[in-house]
Parts: sequence; C-alpha cells; structure tokens
Amino acid sequence: MEWSDVRIFLAVVRSGTLGGAARALHLSHPTIGRRLRALEQAVGHTLFQRTADGFVPTDEGAGIVALAEQMEEGALAMERRLAGREEKLQGSLRISSADWFGAYVLPPIVADYARSYPHVDVEVLTGTRLFNLAQREADIAFRIVPFNAQDVVQRRLVRLPYGVYIAVASADPVFGDGAGFRLITHDTSTGQFPDIAWLHASFPNARPLLASNNRNVQARMCAQGIGIAVLPQVVGHQVGGLRRLHLPAEPPTRDIWMGYHRDLRRLNRLRAFIATANDHIANLQA
Repeated sequence: MEWSDVRIFLAVVRSGTLGGAARALHLSHPTIGRRLRALEQAVGHTLFQRTADGFVPTDEGAGIVALAEQMEEGALAMERRLAGREEKLQGSLRISSADWFGAYVLPPIVADYARSYPHVDVEVLTGTRLFNLAQREADIAFRIVPFNAQDVVQRRLVRLPYGVYIAVASADPVFGDGAGFRLITHDTSTGQFPDIAWLHASFPNARPLLASNNRNVQARMCAQGIGIAVLPQVVGHQVGGLRRLHLPAEPPTRDIWMGYHRDLRRLNRLRAFIATANDHIANLQA
C-alpha cells in the first residue's frame, strides 16, 4: 500500500466527503474518487459506506485507521527530518498566527526577512484555527497561549500590552461606570479572554453591542464610534481614528508564544526567520 493512497484514505475519513478530501490535499474531486476505488480494489475490501450524509468507514475501514495514522506519522516525521537538514536559504516557510498578529506585527518582520532572503517563499496563515505543526500545516506559529504538544519547541517572546480605545471624537466614558456607552467585545466561544472580562468589569453599565472574533474588525468598528474596545496596543496604535484612554487601571497583558516542531530546529530558513522576528518583537512591549 502506497503512502499517497493512505493520505487519500485518511483525508476521506477526516472530511467525510470526496470534495473535502480533495480540498485538503489540493487534488481534484475525480482524482480522489478514482484513487479511492483503486485502493479498495487493491486491498479487496470496501473501506467506506456511501451514505446521504457522506462517506462512513466500514468495519474494515475503521479497523485500519489507527494503522494508517501510524504510517502518516512516520512519513511526516521523515519529511520534517529531511526538511530540518536543508542547508540552503530557499524553499518555503509557512507561518501561522492570529489575524491581528498577521496584519499588524508580521508585516515589517516578513518585509525585512524577504529583503534578506529573497529565495524563500513565505506563506502567512491567519485565523482562530490552531494549525498542526506535527503535520507540517505550519512551520512556525505565534499564539497567545502555550503549545501543549510535546514535540514542539516553544518560548515566550514578549508580554504584550493592551489598551482601551474609543473613536477620536467620542467623549471619555467614566471608569467603573460606562453608562451611556456601548462595548465592542470578543466572541468567547473559542476560549477565555481576560481583557474582555476586564472590559465588562471596568465599564459595568455600558451595554455590549457588538462582538467579533477579529481584532481588526473590532478596531475598525471602534473607529466608527460604535463603542469602547480593548485591543492589543500594537493594533490600536496603527488604526486611524482611534484614541487610547488613560485610565486608573490598564487591561491585563497577554503573552506571545512562538513554537515550531523540534525536527525543524536546524532548518536554516526557519532559524533566520526566528532571528529576524526576535529583532522586531522585543520592541512590542515598549
């Protein structure tokens, strides 16, 4: 059984559809279907039951999922190990971060890196999803929470200050009250946000009006005068139309963590990017 066929098998297991597997592997829908049929013929078993809700593994298919995942881990480990020994500063580098970090922190870092290493192609993936470093979904990731995978090399880069912002033309709300004002908050379904809890407690009589899981959206809405927002200062300082409030107390800070898989620790293009990032990020807490 070839690894390429096992990849397709696992992609169908995880997505439940041929289309989802095709998108995950960047292959065409017909290719996935053809390769899956060939695999079933080669092993002599039907691996999936085709249902109205998608592809469901049969008993035979479910019985080999764990073995297929072991094969996947071995193939990915080999790929990471070989990538980690690449000496030339060329190839690709995939970076994962939150949306605001990608928009307001990474641009000068990537620009500096691209000038120094023009033969490395950089891809920046942003959003709330935590990309899997072991599966090479990203080569390096920046997060506000520590990594919990044992194979990840991680360290805290900086403690990031937050601030409270309103539109330039807005009046100052009363700290500890907030009556007559509205709040711009964060979607908390993906985790806890100490700064948002602090905002509610600091302006208890302000009415929550708008919630978004995107700090850039929060900042732009705030600049329109919609309400009070708490933002990383690196965001608030770069968005026009905002004014930072100087209050008796400041929002809690957040740590920025950087992580990469240990098999890539000798990858020169990654090490060069880390060095470039260190030169820039240390200034964020100033």
